[in-house]
Formats: sequence, C-alpha cells, structure tokens
Amino acid sequence: MGAAVFFGAFFWLVSLLLASLIWFVSVHLSDREDAKLQYGLLIFGAAVSVLLQEAFRFAYFKLLKKADEGLATISEDGRSPISLKQMAYVSGLSFGIISGVFSVINILADSIGPGIVGIHGDSPYYFITSAFLTMAVVLLHTFWGVIFFDACERRRYWCLGVVVASHLATSGLTFLNPWYEASLVPIYIITVCTGLWAFVTAGGSFHNVLKCLSCKQEADSRVMMYSALRVPFEE
Repeated sequence: MGAAVFFGAFFWLVSLLLASLIWFVSVHLSDREDAKLQYGLLIFGAAVSVLLQEAFRFAYFKLLKKADEGLATISEDGRSPISLKQMAYVSGLSFGIISGVFSVINILADSIGPGIVGIHGDSPYYFITSAFLTMAVVLLHTFWGVIFFDACERRRYWCLGVVVASHLATSGLTFLNPWYEASLVPIYIITVCTGLWAFVTAGGSFHNVLKCLSCKQEADSRVMMYSALRVPFEE
C-alpha cells in the first residue's frame, strides 16, 4: 500500500508539472501587461491542471489494474490480495495528500511572517479558510478516486464526466476568493454529496453504519462448519 501511495503522489506531481509548463509557456507567449488576459490564462491553467490530473488518475487506474492482474497470476488461489476498492481509496488518498501539501505549504511559509493578515483591510480569516479548503480538497480527491475507479471498472462514462465536472467546479469556485462564503460553502456541499456517493459506491449502507455504531459482531458459522467436517479420531 505504501508503494501505491508513493506512485499516486508521483502521478499527481507529473500532472502538475505538465500543467505548470503549459501555463508558463502561454504566459510568456502572451502580452504580460494585459491584466485581464493574464487572469484568463490563470483560469485556463487551472482547467488544464484539472484535466491533466484526471487523465493521470485514469493512467494510474490502468497501471494498478495491470498490477492487480499480475498479483492474481502469481497468487496461489488466483485472486489478488488487494481489492479494487482498496486501490481506489489509496489512489484517491495519495492524490489528496500531495495536493493538500502543495496547497498549504506556501500558506504555512507566509504565516511565519513578516506581516499581519488583514492589516490592509483584507479578511483576517485567510489561514483558517485555507485550512478548511485544503481539508475539503483532500477529502474530495479521496472520494473522486473511489468513484472514478468504480466508473472505469464498470464503464460508467457519465460518472467519469460528473467527477471531472465537479473537479472543474471546485477549482473554479476558488477564484471567488477572498469572497470565502461564496467559495467555501459550495465546495463543502460538493464534498458532502461526493462523500455520500463514494460511500454508496464502496458498498456502504445505513444498516452497516448502525451495525458499526452498535459494535455488535455476528457469530461466525465457519467454526461450526470446520468442526463438523473434522475427521473423527480412530480408536
């Protein structure tokens, strides 16, 4: 699992590198004095970054699928020790962690100082809002990974479209900052809805939640089956 997390983070970094390269070239080929054009190129770069992240998520799915088939081939029972749902969770979590690190690392560096947030009339809630936004992005990537892998496995292309569209919407909402009420609230609505969708996709149900909260364990009938199949001792 640790290797899967590492390679997932690597795939996300490669997608970010390519998106940054495209944005860098487009900025240097355009009129750098035109503020509206540069803002438009920034939005364009964010959209390209989202599309590349989802493209590399699909490439990572193909890689893990091949690895899963290889593990199933060499295993004794012909089955892979890692399920598709586990791979989807690890993939989404790796994308989310590395995305969260890159989102918050510059903010943490600025928090050291010098200067005081809001001294020129800006919002004093910049750091706390950035923390909540980063948490939402990490959760969203985890949920997107579960939904995306399941959609690829079952060939549900409309689910892939919804994942890409929600990712684009989340990225676009961040351009409303520093109007944090207009960006953070819709992003968390998307996070909750996507989380419920991923929960159902992973096989979760309300009955399972109640059983987990009650901490009750069902009796395992395999012990009785094993005892019934034992060969009797010879006298």
